[in-house]
Amino acid sequence: MSFSLELAKEVYAVIPTLNEENYIEECLSSLMKGDEALNDVHFVVVDGGSDDRTVEIVEALKQKHSNLSLLNNPKKLQSAALNLAAENAPQDCKIMVRCDAHSIYPENFVLKVASKLKEIGCASVVVPMDAVGKSGFQEANAWVVDKPFGSGGSAHRGGQGSGYVDHGHHAAFDLSVYRELGGYDENFSHNEDAEYDYRVAQAGHQIFMDAESRIEYMPRPTFNGVWKQYFKYGRGRAMNMKKHGSKPKLRQAIPIINLVMMLGSGVLFAALQATGLLKAMPFLAVFTMAPIAYFAALVLVGVLGIKSLKKLSGFNAAFALAAMHNSWALGFVKGYFFVPVEKQP
Repeated sequence: MSFSLELAKEVYAVIPTLNEENYIEECLSSLMKGDEALNDVHFVVVDGGSDDRTVEIVEALKQKHSNLSLLNNPKKLQSAALNLAAENAPQDCKIMVRCDAHSIYPENFVLKVASKLKEIGCASVVVPMDAVGKSGFQEANAWVVDKPFGSGGSAHRGGQGSGYVDHGHHAAFDLSVYRELGGYDENFSHNEDAEYDYRVAQAGHQIFMDAESRIEYMPRPTFNGVWKQYFKYGRGRAMNMKKHGSKPKLRQAIPIINLVMMLGSGVLFAALQATGLLKAMPFLAVFTMAPIAYFAALVLVGVLGIKSLKKLSGFNAAFALAAMHNSWALGFVKGYFFVPVEKQP
């Protein structure tokens, strides 16, 4: 499949970064690999003040690629990075493609999603993500995050079908629509994509999932990294719902229900013990077993991780899943009850 120079000159590929020295070169190399028309695509790295070698690496790559540029993002956030890029897009650019520094892209990715956007005539094209890990915790995390009990069945997490959706992993934007809607809401450090998609639908535009343009995503390699990431995801989702008055879907409500049940079980157990009812009526203990049931489910996931990955480190899937569920729920509680939407989180 070949692409026209006319299409390439309309495309503006944006890569937000913040301390991505371990990923940025591989990411850019994958994005620039393929059709000769990629030499006419405008690539820009929008850096949020990295204090590692990210900027140094990009500056070196600029010497090899005249179509690569670098912007400084003083606000640091990804939402601000995309808005800044949209403001600074070359005049001939009509399509903006968002690229993640933690991802490895198939050949001609930016041209494929841009071509699909023009073909469909929609506001945005989104794509599925296939998580991959190099070893240990990251590999187990990658295995579990794409399972229904990890992502909750999100269409863009390993999804196989193309079609219109209400949300997905952002790829190509019609720049005129993006500007018309005011771009991303910079009050959101996370979940800015879902918040934008809500406004896209409210404005009567459509979002298309292109399952043929898949990307490989490298998830966080540590428990602490997953915890912080999903805490922010939960907080952002709650702020999104508050802003638009929407309600959580079942897959989003389950982690919250699970957390409430476990906390409630602990409180009930303490109350039964203090009043002596547990000794008098031992059968009441069944109502305090939510944490035990959840722990058993995590152990089962860990065992399945070992079996699937054929290595003991697969048990880390249990820890990754526990971090996803519980940090997301706690983040949601904070975002919904303690973070005003109009203020920076």
